[in-house]
Amino acid sequence: MASFLYFIIDALLGLLIWAMIINAVMSWLVAFDVINLRHRFVYSVARFLDAVTAPVLRPLQRVIPPLGGVDITPIIALLIIQGLRRYLLPMIFGPLQGVIG
Repeated sequence: MASFLYFIIDALLGLLIWAMIINAVMSWLVAFDVINLRHRFVYSVARFLDAVTAPVLRPLQRVIPPLGGVDITPIIALLIIQGLRRYLLPMIFGPLQGVIG
């Protein structure tokens, strides 16, 4: 049971990482006018990605200001999420694996 929970949480964090990367690339494409938000599909994808990543990025954006107009909070959020995946999850679910099975 604990290994299944570990798998689910790890997979969700992995999907969050991909959503943040795609959101950053998409924002660059919009900024350089490669894609247009007036296209309905592009707009819906951008809104979905923003809704998924905003709860993670907004608290960091309140603490860390943009540096020279560049928002570095996605990079910091990615580092934190990778740290959670690599160090905190095994530390939490290692003892649970022995107890729950």
